[in-house]
Amino acid sequence: MIQRFIELGQGYSDLYELLTLSRCMPERIQHLMAFHTTTGEEKRTSLVVVMKPTTPGDFQPLYICREGIPYPHDIPNKRYDLFQSLAKDLQKDIIELTVQPSHIFGERELFYQHLIGILRMNRYIAPMS
Repeated sequence: MIQRFIELGQGYSDLYELLTLSRCMPERIQHLMAFHTTTGEEKRTSLVVVMKPTTPGDFQPLYICREGIPYPHDIPNKRYDLFQSLAKDLQKDIIELTVQPSHIFGERELFYQHLIGILRMNRYIAPMS
């Protein structure tokens, strides 16, 4: 099984792409997630859509809008509201985790490997086979 983060970006248009992608393939969605972190003095949130693995191919994409959203529990915002609306429409809960900020990793790929390890350990995604 190959699991890979696909970063869409941090802005509004990127979030709209994440939402559209999710609405076009609702049967493929495994989880909706929010990763909360603190970068400097700011609390930020990454929104993630975890897809079910492809068949054939065993590729599992995790689409992410990385650290582009203000922490919604301190500052309610339209972007997180849109994600909550998606969750409601798809009858999915948003799984919320607190994670390290991406900037502490030397490379972005190391950050994503760290997150994949956390998701595997908590059994949100399957271990490598």
